[in-house]
Order: sequence, then C-alpha cells, then structure tokens
Amino acid sequence: MGISLARLFRPYRLSLVLAISVLAGCTTVPRGAAVQTEILQAATEPAADFAVYPVTRAFLDTLPRWPGGDGARLSWIGASQGATDQIIRPGDSLGLRIWDRGENSLLTAPEERAVDLPDVRVSPGGSVFVPYLGDVTVAGQAVDDARAKIQTAVEAIVPSAQVQLTLSEGRGNSADLVGGVANPGSYPLPDRNYTVMNLIAAGGGVATGLRNPQVRLVRAQQVYGISVDRLFANPALDTRLTGGDKVFIEEDARFFLSLGAAGREAEHPFPRDHLTAIEALAIMGGVNDARADPAGILVLRDYPASAVRANGPSQRQVVFTLDLTTADGLFAARKFPIHHGDLVMATESPVTNLRTVLGLIGSAFGVANAVEN
Repeated sequence: MGISLARLFRPYRLSLVLAISVLAGCTTVPRGAAVQTEILQAATEPAADFAVYPVTRAFLDTLPRWPGGDGARLSWIGASQGATDQIIRPGDSLGLRIWDRGENSLLTAPEERAVDLPDVRVSPGGSVFVPYLGDVTVAGQAVDDARAKIQTAVEAIVPSAQVQLTLSEGRGNSADLVGGVANPGSYPLPDRNYTVMNLIAAGGGVATGLRNPQVRLVRAQQVYGISVDRLFANPALDTRLTGGDKVFIEEDARFFLSLGAAGREAEHPFPRDHLTAIEALAIMGGVNDARADPAGILVLRDYPASAVRANGPSQRQVVFTLDLTTADGLFAARKFPIHHGDLVMATESPVTNLRTVLGLIGSAFGVANAVEN
C-alpha cells in the first residue's frame, strides 16, 4: 500500500544531476588552491595594483636590468693587496730599547749597555714620549720607518746610540671575530695583508651545523656580506682587514614560501647562495600530480617603490608566471632567480573542479541506487 523510497526519489534524479552540474561552475567547490585565472584576472583592470610577467628565456635577458634586486643580499668588498709590514696606530704599544756604549751616556746608567722603555702607548694624537726627545709622531708609519725616525732623533744627542722597536697591536690594529667560529675573540693584525679567511682560520674555522653560513663584515658602521661557499671558492673576494673590523658568521636568514597545490606548504630557508625557480620547486616537494596546473606556477614578489620605473617593473607587486609544459618555460625556470620573501604558488588545475563534480554526481547516483535497492 505504501510508496517505495526508490519510486519517490526517481522523479528528482534529473534535478539532482542538474543541480550538481551548476555547482561545477561555482568557485565554492572544495579545493586547496586558486585557479590561475582567478588570481590574474584583476591584472587587466584599470585599477590593477600588480603586474604580470610571463617568464621566458627572452624575458630573462631584461630581468638583470631591473633595479631593486634582492634587497636581502648585501654587497661585498673585493680583495686588495696590502704591504707586508704593519702600520702603527693610536692605542698600540711600542717597546723601545736604546743601546749606548758611551761611558757618560745620558740614557744609560754606569755598567749598563741599554735602557728599556716598555709599553709606551701611542697617544690618540699618534705620538709617543721619548726622554730627551719629547713627543715623536709615529702613527701611520711602518715599524721600521718609526724606528729609523726615532734613531735619527736620538743620534742628535747620543751619536753612538742604537734603537730597537717592537710593536704590540692595540684595538686599532686588531679585528674582532664575534661569533660563528670555534674560538671567537680579538685578533691582532700582523700585517696589512691579513684577510677575512686568515681571521676565520685563526678562530678555528666556521662552526659546524650552520645552514648556508654567511660572512658579515662590519666596517665604519657599514655591513657587508657574502656566503662562505662563495668566499672560499673565489680568492679574489678574500678582502684584507683593517683595524677595528668586526667579523661574524651566521646562518642564511633568507627564505621563500610555498603555497597551493604544492608538495609542501611551508616556509623554506635558502640552502645555497643562489636559488632558481626549479630548485625552489624541488625543495617544496614539487607540485601535486593530481591537483596542480604545471602551466600555472606563480611567483609573487614585492619590489621597493624605487624599482618602479621604465626599465623595471610597472608595479611594486609583481606576479611572474611559469609554464612548465613547454621547453622554453622549463629552461627559463632553471635560470629564474628566487628572492628572499618570494611566494611560490602552484595553482589548481581547472580539471580538479570537474573531477570533484563528477565525484559528486557519482555519489548522488550511488545514493539513489542504494535507496532503490
């Protein structure tokens, strides 16, 4: 006497299928990332606040001329050749020994052959006090030149005198190795050819466990930087130190973000000095084979306002698009540089929506068949 559930639902099957088909055109279908067109569609609007640049091999030729670059990268000082002797600076200490064989010497007591003047500090004005001579300016001179100068002055009053001079480096002739090495501390500069690598070696080498270690050189309130790998690989970059320099080694603080249909959605540190788009994709676990659109890899980047000019980006915010389905796109991605703070996004494939809808339709028919049975 009652009506079966199967007969009750049968007239609504077509309506159910139509409703799910309409859902296919909606953006509310469950998924983990945006489709490329959804992100880029606003770029064509007059009030668009970001620019879009497809990454091709031809485009890569123009990219190095863009100003701004990777703001997280520091400049470095090229190596230069100095003299092998040391320069006396204020704050250094000199050791003077004056020999005199004269019987009635002004400098030595009877039965003495020499007089010692240890730890004579070079004044802030650059001079040292020598008895019977007064203040003698020695700062800015090599040790041998300063000894000859004092020798000449002493001979004027004691013709037979001979002068010996030794130098103990003060703060102005030392460099501080602050951290990132086995033995941090203050190290004297033995000559004007003492380099950053010499200082690191004196400190026991780079500490183990640092990811992509970076050398930082602080000089005159300016910070310079270079990676350890790059410094060690190119001796021409091993700059010589000057008194008062501070050197420390730290981990590379740069990172990029991955989002969307990627192998991992996370913050990724830079493992090396230079990172390309292909390398970034490998670090983030590639793209999801079942969801991602290989023709829709996006790199979102912010440029400083000063970079927006004729030979640079047209907007501060830029979206670079990479197509990994073409040889040109793959070759370009192998050379496209990733910057600190970039967002690498794998967009969702448009087919994903269709698969989701087909799954819903299949589920709906399954429910109806179950009811009918």
